[in-house]
Amino acid sequence: MHRCLEIGTLALGTARPNPNVGCVIVHENKIIGEGYTSPYGGPHAEVNAIASVKDKSLLRQSTLYVSLEPCSHHGKTPPCANHIIESGIRQVIIGCIDPNPDVSGQGIAILEQAGCHVETGILDLECRHHHRRFICFHEKQRPYIILKWAQSRDGILAPDSRNKIGPVWISNRRSRQLVHKWRSEEQAILVGFNTVKHDNPGLNTRNWSGNDPIKVVIDQYNGLGKDYNIFKGKAPIVLSEDHIDFSANIASQIGEHLYKLGINSVIIEGGAKTLGYFIDLNFWDEARVFTGQVELEDGMPAPKLNADPFEQMTIDGDILKIYQNA
Repeated sequence: MHRCLEIGTLALGTARPNPNVGCVIVHENKIIGEGYTSPYGGPHAEVNAIASVKDKSLLRQSTLYVSLEPCSHHGKTPPCANHIIESGIRQVIIGCIDPNPDVSGQGIAILEQAGCHVETGILDLECRHHHRRFICFHEKQRPYIILKWAQSRDGILAPDSRNKIGPVWISNRRSRQLVHKWRSEEQAILVGFNTVKHDNPGLNTRNWSGNDPIKVVIDQYNGLGKDYNIFKGKAPIVLSEDHIDFSANIASQIGEHLYKLGINSVIIEGGAKTLGYFIDLNFWDEARVFTGQVELEDGMPAPKLNADPFEQMTIDGDILKIYQNA
């Protein structure tokens, strides 16, 4: 199952909105096949794992391990549970149950009705963490929300003069490249009006090989001109008064709106006001905070989290702290 999780990460950012499932087939304590979810619309992990087995006659004496319950319904592809049965495999080990009501428990039932021996809950917590975006979408009916920002060593998010001199880089090049990798892993990226106006970001993955996320911008009065970088390429989702009641809980409304659009994860990159919507309501799942080596002395104070980091690392002098909102 650890190997399922390891190879499942290879589908992060390409399988979306499908879960990034990993699957391993074992015969006499030896892995004879493995696979992970193809880019959206392609075969699922179980199909790819079965196809990778060279000697198909071994499948009847083999055990299939998979990080998430095999699907039981027709979507872009046929049900994986049926494909497992047709392959001859009769031992199936599952990490966690699929929270999708179209599947939940039904994939297991199909397998058991066909005479398969099924075990569930193997590395359940690890598998749920691995599939946290997919699980959050179905269980909480909103995207998995990641907050990200960089702050100076003296706790400043942006200098007062940034509208005069353009963006000020607080983090270093390696840290910024890591951010572009993160962007490739999430389905959407969100920023506020002031971030677009002052920094004119592209919100793409130009420093990493991967898919660009869907761009989302909060623009209450539709005041942004189309000459900003976010309007280059595929048009962004603009959240205005047509979608959001700005006198009520803005963060939860954004989550609800993105859920209706089928977006299962979003990384929020600022600015302070936008991050504050989510922090003040405690409406977030993960936060990734860089502290650079520069000192700005004055400017916009960085947001504060009432939490302890569960992970910390140094990247060429930058300190990265990662928080989880349990």
